[in-house]
Amino acid sequence: MSEVYTWEPSDEALAARYGLPVDRIVRFDTNTSPVAPTFVPSVLRGSWPLNEYPDSAYQALTDAAAAYAGVPPEEVLVGAGADEILDLVGKAFLPAGGTAVVPAPSYGMYPVITSQRAARRVDVPRVVGADGWAMDVAGVVAALAGAQVVWLCEPNNPTGSSDGPDALRRILEAAGALAEPPVVVVDEAYFEFTGRTVIPWRATYPHLIVVRTLSKAFALPGIRVGWAVATRPTIARLERVRPAGSISTISAALAAAALTRPGEARQRAATISAERDWLVPRLTAAGWTPYPSVTNFLLVRIGSAEDAARAAERLLHEGLVPRTFAPAGRVSGHLRLTVRSREENERLLAAITGG
Repeated sequence: MSEVYTWEPSDEALAARYGLPVDRIVRFDTNTSPVAPTFVPSVLRGSWPLNEYPDSAYQALTDAAAAYAGVPPEEVLVGAGADEILDLVGKAFLPAGGTAVVPAPSYGMYPVITSQRAARRVDVPRVVGADGWAMDVAGVVAALAGAQVVWLCEPNNPTGSSDGPDALRRILEAAGALAEPPVVVVDEAYFEFTGRTVIPWRATYPHLIVVRTLSKAFALPGIRVGWAVATRPTIARLERVRPAGSISTISAALAAAALTRPGEARQRAATISAERDWLVPRLTAAGWTPYPSVTNFLLVRIGSAEDAARAAERLLHEGLVPRTFAPAGRVSGHLRLTVRSREENERLLAAITGG
């Protein structure tokens, strides 16, 4: 039976459950930035025709995303977060009774979208080693025949690992060699933390769709904006199933402004990466085992599923919210921790050690 993805409880619900003030709740579970973008107040002083619907083409936003990605605007499709883009891929390319392939564990929305499309999901288990959770490339290639969609997260959530360009190219080559190639989605939500992208490959692999978001390094998860990059025929197919006005006027304006300031996102990613490297040895010294990560979060091995549940409950009583996993899954004995500010990370360490 497939795992069911559930959304995290709100700060208010957690505060009420554990008898804490709301301002004591710190989200170590959502992979968001602890620092807000500095430009937002000035942007909010602008004015928009909020009594009118937004431009359904979102031209200013599309142009900004295209410029940031280095592609023509006609090869970009914007949506209400990367999740809507993933949903549109499912609607456009994954029929009922079809098949989707995913190296597991990976992002929780892939099984949700596959299930919503009444399609079959083929999980290819990742291989756990000293360097983290590596994708079984040969296993993925073997599962491609008859599939319509391949979900790849690079770097991968929740493991924090990067499989690298060679692994992705092998899968794209194998998919392209099939009589009916599946769409290969490369979800680059954490692109700014590595600087590596497969966007330039889309001409060679027309079945490639790259997905980006403003929720991570751009620190704007609240505005819900993401986008896809692909060849024009692929984008046109996605456009046929896209809602006309799923992004608000304000969200589109904020996103376009953010994309013209990529240096801020890169600097934020570098700062968080340095904080991650500071946090890793201290978690290890506290008796927890973080896997190598190139992202803004760490997958940490605690022990058994019961050990992880007890550790999570201990943190929750301190108002610190880790990402937990289903007791029967491969990551059941783990917690995922977002890298936050130094003060918040020190508070996390104190809760772990009892200091």
